[in-house]
Amino acid sequence: MQTSIDQTKWYDRIWASLIFFTRLPFWRLHQPQKECYQRVVEHWPLVGWLTGGVMAATLYFGSMALPYTVAALLAIAVRLLLTGALHEDGLADFFDGFGGGGNDRQRILDIMKDSHIGTYGVLGLVLYLALLASALLSLSPEMAALVILAADPYAKMVAAQLIQMMPYARKEDESKARTVYRKFDMVTGISLAIQGLLPMGVFLWLTGIAWEMVIFLPCLVMYFLYLLMWRKIHGYTGDCCGAMFLLVELAVVYLVVCLQFHIATL
Repeated sequence: MQTSIDQTKWYDRIWASLIFFTRLPFWRLHQPQKECYQRVVEHWPLVGWLTGGVMAATLYFGSMALPYTVAALLAIAVRLLLTGALHEDGLADFFDGFGGGGNDRQRILDIMKDSHIGTYGVLGLVLYLALLASALLSLSPEMAALVILAADPYAKMVAAQLIQMMPYARKEDESKARTVYRKFDMVTGISLAIQGLLPMGVFLWLTGIAWEMVIFLPCLVMYFLYLLMWRKIHGYTGDCCGAMFLLVELAVVYLVVCLQFHIATL
């Protein structure tokens, strides 16, 4: 199995990532090998170039014809449609599991696997979407579009580090996606870093935002979430990766950028 995974083509792995992380019908054009789906995280930030690009374009060009509030909400809705709310589903399961499971590891895992959403999940999603919309509306359409383009791939790159730091918390046959992500080597890690850091580097160069806050704080948030996951379930799940992505993107990238712009106007 290890050999067959290593022999998969790089373009097949990109194709698998696009199929896995979006609801666009890429599968109609090409079907990569099954083994490629164990390596989809390697190109997760690259998928963010697509989802972030479409979201940013919807917001920016939509604001030219529609009220800015409508354009921002439409942009959020477009990304939800593109991804099939995959990450938001993970965020809801994460809040339900860690909020209602106490310190019982198996109960947390069972709750996260349950398809029904609970109180913690509903409240978490409502608060997340409210903060996301508010953050976008606090910026100009041009700046909001630039933040989206940088934040989506960057936060996915940060969230991808979970699979390097911890083992998978369930058995492979218990995975909701029937796929356990494979840890990546140094070359793949460099590729992952380029995918996530390149858009962020361009954003920081264009805007002059203090890079220390935008770069350092995501790692800090990721570390505290890592400690929570390790203490509660001694590993990660796909839901944890999705939740990590959204929380890093929102709390650290959007809110940090909003904070810096707010301070600059005082």
